[in-house]
Parts: sequence; C-alpha cells; structure tokens
Amino acid sequence: MNRQAATVALVNRLKFKHLALLVALDDARNVHQAAETINVAQPSASRMLSDIEEAFGFRLFERNARGMQPTALGVVTLAYARRALAELTRFAEDLDVKRKGGHGQLTVGAIMGAAPDLLATAVATLKTERPLLNVRVLGETSDQVVQLLHRREVDLALGRLTTPLQHNDFDFEPLARETLMLIVRTRHPLAGTASITLRELMDWPWVAQPVTSPARVLFEEELARAGLATPVNLTECASIFATLQLLEKYDAIAMLPESVVRDHVRGKLLVPLPLEIGKSLPGFGILTRKEEPLAEPAEHFVGLLRRFSQPLTTDHATSGRHVSSSLPIY
Repeated sequence: MNRQAATVALVNRLKFKHLALLVALDDARNVHQAAETINVAQPSASRMLSDIEEAFGFRLFERNARGMQPTALGVVTLAYARRALAELTRFAEDLDVKRKGGHGQLTVGAIMGAAPDLLATAVATLKTERPLLNVRVLGETSDQVVQLLHRREVDLALGRLTTPLQHNDFDFEPLARETLMLIVRTRHPLAGTASITLRELMDWPWVAQPVTSPARVLFEEELARAGLATPVNLTECASIFATLQLLEKYDAIAMLPESVVRDHVRGKLLVPLPLEIGKSLPGFGILTRKEEPLAEPAEHFVGLLRRFSQPLTTDHATSGRHVSSSLPIY
C-alpha cells in the first residue's frame, strides 16, 4: 500500500471516539478506567484500541505489570490525539454559541426617550440570553435614527417616521404611545403652580428639540393652534441628557417624555407643570428597511421589543392613563 492509500485508509477508519479513548488511556494508563471515562464497556474499549493500532500499523502502548506505557510512536500519536480532541471541543463550543446567536453584532438606532423603559429592558434581556453578542445603541432623535437606518449604519430602529414619504423606504410597526410633560426645575418660580396656560409660558426660557424632530414639530403645532409664536428665548438641544442638565441649571422649560423625567421628578429635582400637551404626538415603533429580512439576532430583538411593549399598551388601554405607556418622544 502506497503512502497516499495508507493515509486515506487511516482517515476512513479513525474516529473522534478513538481519539477520546487515546486521551483517556494516556491519562489513566488503564483500559478499565479509560472505558469508564468515555462511557463504553471495557471489552469495547479493548477492541477500539486494537482497531486504532491496526489502523496506524504499529503498537501505541506496551502492556506490562505497571500498566500501559506509550511507545515512542505512541507518544507522538497521543500528543496529536490530545490536540485534535481539544480543537474539536473548542469548535463544538464555539459552534454552539454561534448557533444560539451569541456572537456577532446588533446595532440599534433608538430615540433616547426609549432608553428608560422598553429599550433598556429588551437589551438587558438580550445580553442575559446572549452575553457574547455585541450590542450598540446609536441615535438621539427620530430624524437621526431614520438617517442611520437609511445609511445602513443600524440594523433596525426605535422611533417614528419623520416625513410623509418615508413609508416608501421603511416599514413601521407601532409599539406604544407616551405622555409628554412640560418640566421645570424645583426652584423655578412656576413650580407648584396650580394651573397655567401656554401663553403664560412664552416669556420664559425654553429648551427644545431641533426643528427636524417630531417633538419639535408637535410643539410648533401646539403654539400655532394657540395663536402663539415660537419663544424668543429658546435653546435648541437634541440631547436629552444635556436638556436635563440645562433644566437643573436655570429657569427654563422643556417638553420631555414622562419616562425620561420620572426619576428626576421622584428625586425632587424637576417638577411637571399642570398643562397637558402633546396628545396628538404619533406613537413610536420599530423601523426596518423595506423588503430586507432581518438577521436572526435582530429578529430576536424585535420579538423582545414586542413582548415588553405589550404590558405598556395593555395598561394604557385599561387604565385610560398615558403614564403606563410612557416611552420616547424624540
């Protein structure tokens, strides 16, 4: 038999179970103990060893009173068996992780108002299930996340359509509505006011979203219905974090989602004004590119978003209050 034929014959006869037996024999130097390690009967282990040695064409172990000692060629073969079995084990573990989706990357565009409730819950659950999945969250406002989705910088987005024609490019699945609040700091002269009108707020400083955001569009529509002009003393700010910091620094007013300001109100850092606003703001939801299937991690994440949004929408329907479904507005 030539060398190539011998190699083919060895590959055809050698199995990974054989390698497992060789490693077990190398560790135990005893057929009985090695058989128990790989969960086979001792006669089967003995036959397997004979088959292995026949396949290689030489003895791997010398049997003597002290047990089994590897031959010179046996030492080389056992080293290979250990390496090959370790490689297979690592491959199987890595493959199992990949099969469960615990690898790769998921990039989500999200309006930051979603972070305190739905987004945080869904991401936390996803990372608990798939700790090796790299998750990135980008964006601040709906116009930003739509652009991220258009540029293919995110796999999907949480937000709103921002122009009438975007439905041609993106699918939108509504998830929930939310409460908007007019917020000031605790030391603001208007804090604790029993009632107030929008007109009475026009002379105060305001912090508002950019004109391209749905929340700002809504704000301008509210002003137009009331016959009011945009406040002269207005700071545009797309960042919710920066908006909150500004509110705590001076006597400004901002329109923000209840989910974002909830902890600040509980901590008595901010106070809501007694004026209902933003009832016509459309709900937010899942944005995806049309006719483009999602990868499995993204599809799974969408399932989590649907699951965790259900109690919010149900509570809203049964209680008649908006607070339970308060998620993003940007």
